Amino acid sequence: MEKESKNYTTISIPTPLAKKIKERIKGTGFTSLSSYVTYVLREIISSDREENEEAFTKEDEEKVRDRLRALGYLE
Repeated sequence: MEKESKNYTTISIPTPLAKKIKERIKGTGFTSLSSYVTYVLREIISSDREENEEAFTKEDEEKVRDRLRALGYLE
């Protein structure tokens, strides 16, 4: 089985911001500016996706309410 290679790209950020990030990650488990920025971006993307996903649609909620009524939990 061939090992999947990772592809990377370069993104430029202002030098003062890069310096602030490097200061911020001192003493953490992040080994580089890139690893920290990648982590932050993944967190933003995943939380953005979670906010856009409804746990239940209105139809699902109504089905649950109907079932709870049928079981006697709701009037």
